[in-house]
Order: sequence, then structure tokens, then C-alpha cells
Amino acid sequence: MAKESIKARERKRAATVAKYAEKRAALKAAGDYEALDKLPKNASPVRLHNRCKLTGRPRGYMRKFGISRVTFREMASEGKIPGVTKASW
Repeated sequence: MAKESIKARERKRAATVAKYAEKRAALKAAGDYEALDKLPKNASPVRLHNRCKLTGRPRGYMRKFGISRVTFREMASEGKIPGVTKASW
């Protein structure tokens, strides 16, 4: 389980990216890179990192479900994810 401070930092980054998205797009279209440099570092979407919605785990993230592979396996085994069954042949 990730620390709450790390999860909060990631949420704050996401909010900053959303706040400056329109402004960044306009500056990029105009080619004004000096003004882009003056924006906050965390306004860049490159700095975002996908994390598990439940545990905050940064690695093994499954984009389709929004959770980590570990959490996915636990939930799938318990039948909590609709349409997902364990393979058997």
C-alpha cells in the first residue's frame, strides 16, 4: 500500500495538469516555448504516473481496469470483477 502522501501528490499533479491543459495547448500551438517554460513543472502530463485506484501501487497497472495486477487477481478470484473468469483448459 502506497503512502497517503504519495497518493495525494499524484492527485494534486492530476489537478494541475487539468487546470493548465487548455493554456498548454494554446501555447504549444503558438510555438511559444518560453511561456511554456514558465508554467509549473507539474502542469506537464508527462509527469503523471498511473497508480492503482485501491492501493496506490505504481507498477503492474492495468489500464483497462484502473487497478494493479495484484489487486486485479485478488478481485477476480473473489468474483468481484464482472465478466472475468479464471482460465481453465
